Amino acid sequence: MIRFEGVTKSYLVRGARHVVLDDLSFCLPPRSRVGVLGANGAGKTCLLRLAAGAEMPDRGRIVREGRVSFPVGFTGTFHKRASARENIAFLAHLYGMDVEEVTAWIEDFVELGRYFDMPVGTYSSGMYQRVAIGTSFAFDFDVYLVDEALETGDARFRRKCAAAFDERMKVASLLLVSHNVQTIRQHCESAAVIHRGKVIGFPTIDEALDHYEMTLRELELEHGHG
Repeated sequence: MIRFEGVTKSYLVRGARHVVLDDLSFCLPPRSRVGVLGANGAGKTCLLRLAAGAEMPDRGRIVREGRVSFPVGFTGTFHKRASARENIAFLAHLYGMDVEEVTAWIEDFVELGRYFDMPVGTYSSGMYQRVAIGTSFAFDFDVYLVDEALETGDARFRRKCAAAFDERMKVASLLLVSHNVQTIRQHCESAAVIHRGKVIGFPTIDEALDHYEMTLRELELEHGHG
């Protein structure tokens, strides 16, 4: 479970404060799969980073119960001069996982051959994403945070990701942010819309989609009049 209580987050942009989330209260219940739709720049990634604890709010608090993942596919947890094997061993120690078991699972999953023991800073972006996603799925989290990373790689790798993801979702919760409606429909049971610093939840994805399309039309009108 993750609960936002009166959370405000802003960034300094060109000498002025830009508020991304404004006094936000939002809850992800246990064993739920919620998608968050939002236009580019609406604050989807900010929401996820706050949920993960990668950033702190300006005001308010975020309550987490259970083990919350770093955003699936997030590469910021890796040291570029260390190999995939070395990075994974460090993270396994950090999360109290069995190093050999986790490493073996990820090595088999990502299929990088000898590159698995080379510095990740030498990887292509696709190889980097494979390791990041594999690491996310190898750990036992109670809540998974996803920022559209499931579409990475070729068709075969995406099928492997989908199978691993479905297995994890049997016992975990999901908070998935996207502007791709099909991704939301495929993986989520309900949805919310982030717009102007607020998150509004809906019991069905269709209702959320209707509201999302309304916010897009509103933004288009504003842009057209600008």
